[in-house]
Amino acid sequence: MKSMKQLLGPTPRVPLTVGPDDSVFSALELMAKNDIGAVLVMRDGQLAGIFSERDYARKVILLGKSSKEMAVKEIMTEKVLYALPEQTVDQAMALMTDKHIRHLPVLDLNKKVLGMVSIRDLLADTISEQSFLIQQLEQYIAS
Repeated sequence: MKSMKQLLGPTPRVPLTVGPDDSVFSALELMAKNDIGAVLVMRDGQLAGIFSERDYARKVILLGKSSKEMAVKEIMTEKVLYALPEQTVDQAMALMTDKHIRHLPVLDLNKKVLGMVSIRDLLADTISEQSFLIQQLEQYIAS
C-alpha cells in the first residue's frame, strides 16, 4: 500500500489556494476553471482553512447570501483534517470516509502543505493496486 508521499509523487502538484479575504465568487471561479471541488485557504504561507463546493452549497446558497459580497473566511472550514506523508492510502481513505470529506491536504510535521488528495485519487490508486494484485495472482495460478 502506498504512502501519501508516494501517491503525491516526487514533484507533487501544488494545490490551488485562495486567501481568506478573497470573495467566495472568485474562489468558485478558480475551482470551476480548474475542475476541482476544493481549494486550500492560505494566510501568510500557513494553512488557514479549506473551502469546498459543499461549504458553498450549505453556507451561501441555502442561506440566500451573495457569493460576490462574501469573503471565503466567512464560510471556510477552519479545522482542517489532514494526512501526514507517511500515512497510507488506506489510512487516508478511512479518515475521509469516517469524517465524510472529499479532499485531504497532506502536511509535513511543520504543517507545511505538501499537496492535496481527493477521494477520487485514493479510489483510483486502490483500484490500480487491486488490478495489479489480481493480475499477479492470475499469472501465479496459470504457471
